[in-house]
Amino acid sequence: MASQPVRDQLVRLLEGDDAHMRFEEAVANFPDAAINAFPPNVPYTPWHLVEHLRITQLDILDYIVEPEYQERPWPLAYWPARDAVASPAQFAASVASFLADRDALRDLVTNPAVDLDAPMPNTPGHTIAREIRIAGDHCAYHVGEFAILRQVMGSWPSDHR
Repeated sequence: MASQPVRDQLVRLLEGDDAHMRFEEAVANFPDAAINAFPPNVPYTPWHLVEHLRITQLDILDYIVEPEYQERPWPLAYWPARDAVASPAQFAASVASFLADRDALRDLVTNPAVDLDAPMPNTPGHTIAREIRIAGDHCAYHVGEFAILRQVMGSWPSDHR
């Protein structure tokens, strides 16, 4: 059974604390006009990237909690179509869904009745702790990418440091 310090560290990883930018900071005040813009030499838009984060995190949550989990086809099921666009409301919904699913993952981690180190049923010995680390690492990578895309696109607020 994972110790409380390990649970606390996993929550911090999920939420982007310590060495990573938080998801909330990366997407805050994102300009509507840039949601569907393609940055230079990048085959996806900022919304595509947020959707990829949302879909992938949801898939990891499903893998943990759904006994009859069905693997999705990679990579098509994890990215919106290249020509897919989102309204500002859809962008906001993607952000909200990502945060809700992250909360669900955090709730699993903080529940002392959940054995984070036990092999999950119907997996090749994967544990919840492993899946949380994958979710946190994946998010950290793409949040950093999102922040750099904002810099390249000039979409940070003027007072951003």
